[in-house]
Amino acid sequence: MKDKRLGVALIGYAFMGKAHSNAWRNVASFFDVPAIEQKVLVGRDADAVAEAAAKYGWAESATDWRSVIERDDIHIVDICAPGWMHAEIAIAALQAGKHVLVEKPLANTIAEAEAMTAAARAARTRGVQSMVGFNYRRVPALAMAKDLIAEGRLGTVRHVRAAYLQDWLSDAESPMSWRLRKETAGSGALGDIASHAIDQIQYLTGQSVLEASGVLKTFVEQRPGPKGMEDVTVDDTAWATFWLTGDMGASVEASRVATGQKNSLQIEVYGTDGALTFNLENLNELNFLDATLPVREQGFRRILVNEPEHPYMDAWWPQGHVIGWEHTFTHQIRDFLLAVDSGSAPSPSFEEGLQVQRVLSAVEESANNKSTLTVVDHKSFATEGA
Repeated sequence: MKDKRLGVALIGYAFMGKAHSNAWRNVASFFDVPAIEQKVLVGRDADAVAEAAAKYGWAESATDWRSVIERDDIHIVDICAPGWMHAEIAIAALQAGKHVLVEKPLANTIAEAEAMTAAARAARTRGVQSMVGFNYRRVPALAMAKDLIAEGRLGTVRHVRAAYLQDWLSDAESPMSWRLRKETAGSGALGDIASHAIDQIQYLTGQSVLEASGVLKTFVEQRPGPKGMEDVTVDDTAWATFWLTGDMGASVEASRVATGQKNSLQIEVYGTDGALTFNLENLNELNFLDATLPVREQGFRRILVNEPEHPYMDAWWPQGHVIGWEHTFTHQIRDFLLAVDSGSAPSPSFEEGLQVQRVLSAVEESANNKSTLTVVDHKSFATEGA
């Protein structure tokens, strides 16, 4: 395999398909990675996917993902289809011996996520790798935040606050889509964007959520669809509090109706010796407070995460020349390709995706039971990955 190009098939050509296509097209221009070929883009509408394939740099297009994953010239399958399709495609691709990258959240249900994780474990014994696309792990500022926490610069982390706020559904006349139907999306703001916040809490701290209490709210219960008004069957907003291993607390707020907030993922981490804050709308900046300094010298300082010494940044521009949201996907593809090339399991693994799914399920269960504290069905990654 090291002597030939890795053929890539991307399933899904809309928002995420466009972002992933950009990453596949550019990754080798900036990082030393195994050679790849953008073989085929897959979608349901033959004309639309053909047009997208030509625009995004794919050699060809197709409408039948099943026939694509059976091809000998396809080695990697990147799944950007809606969540309800993840399990069927990923399991089939893994069983066909293809390395699999799948967008978050891993699946729409615990049962689907468990089946995908079992397939990933079995495939791993044959050298076939899999990864979940929590791309915010590849924001250089957040990767640096993890390093600072791991180095003990914050001392013992006591609690984390995360808020992921968007406003694209603030208008009650915004049209119905698959993201607003439980049967296709699984959940609303909870699975769509709170999953990112939950993954960040566990990723940054190295701890796992044990218990959850949650509230879900749908503010606009009907939206205009092709045949008239349709019922919205997922949440607009989610609130949750967590208790984690390491005697740590956390809170998450997620909303797709937060008027004026376009794509604001705010994260605050508080420890005995320091604190960190981050906002995705200032993606290149990390704010760090060193509480070990004398009180008169303490205060949050802004770190522009653009130096070659910072994670991923030595591949890009001179210092001070900022990068953007799209670069996180390039970093993600880079890390995935290096894992495939080395034969090592990439992270976040399907096991880690399953853990996030369990937390989402606990929040939903809690919300359905008047915010009752709910134990997360927590099993160690090591046991599941064995």
